[in-house]
Amino acid sequence: MKKFSALTILLAFIVTSAFAADNYRITKKIPVAGQGGWDYLAVDDAARRLYVSHGTKVEILNLDSGELLGSIPTVGVHGIALAPELGRGFLSDGKASKVLAFDLKSMKVLQEIPSPEDPDAILYDPASAQVFAFNGKSNSATVIDAASGKVAGTIDLGGGPEFAVADGAGYVFDNLEDQSLVVKINSRTLKIEQRWPTAPCASPSSMAMDRPNRRLFVGCRSKVMAVINADTGAVIQTVPIGDHVDATVFDRETGNIYNSNGEGTITVIHQESFDKYSVVETVKTLPRAKTMTLDPKTHQLFLSTAEAGKFEVLVVGK
Repeated sequence: MKKFSALTILLAFIVTSAFAADNYRITKKIPVAGQGGWDYLAVDDAARRLYVSHGTKVEILNLDSGELLGSIPTVGVHGIALAPELGRGFLSDGKASKVLAFDLKSMKVLQEIPSPEDPDAILYDPASAQVFAFNGKSNSATVIDAASGKVAGTIDLGGGPEFAVADGAGYVFDNLEDQSLVVKINSRTLKIEQRWPTAPCASPSSMAMDRPNRRLFVGCRSKVMAVINADTGAVIQTVPIGDHVDATVFDRETGNIYNSNGEGTITVIHQESFDKYSVVETVKTLPRAKTMTLDPKTHQLFLSTAEAGKFEVLVVGK
């Protein structure tokens, strides 16, 4: 019996060690011409396109080859939201205080929609068929009917918004970084129903969600990621991450949560159960590679940065 137990423990250790090994690395660097800063990235896995914010435009790349397919001019872009069933995409043009609606096939701008100052994070909520643009300097969210482009309303958030997610069932969750809160918004009534403290996770700046299991993953500048019950607001667990997190993504198939940190790392956290999480790996990337998106088909991660003054997209995988 003792031999069996020892063998079981040894096998479990080998499996765990193999899983936790440094399997992730930079597998490719995609150079993108031009100067300027960067912010969010977005993946259209069905169309195999990668949208990259880059200074005064959005670069559109082939997700598999890295080939540049086209670009959309802006004054100063932040984020990208996609509504594939409507054939439309939306850009938060922060410097112009506008949201740009564009055609997914032609990549042409269809409408310019005014928004309060500094629209930044942006998402499409399929449950209400509306776009939510979160205005950083205005402490508000502009809500837009995705089909018509008409403004449906403005929500006073009571704090500075950062990243947000939609649960697909009628709620949108947003970080208020300066308040260390998560707000729960009814996407149909446009009312804030809950305000939840994220403590001990302070200055929340990124977010992802396990929709079926109602778990929010909130990355905080206090170097922890909080796991929050999306129905009650309870902080279930906090897990250590790197410095200056700016993006969190969840891969439901692998059960991994990835946090990209401005220090030049990705903290990989594994979902052992819905209420238990542990760090399995810290991946070295490059300094300032802090915005990130995931291709759920290939399980590759895409991050923006600049190396020796040249802008590029990093591809991280196994």
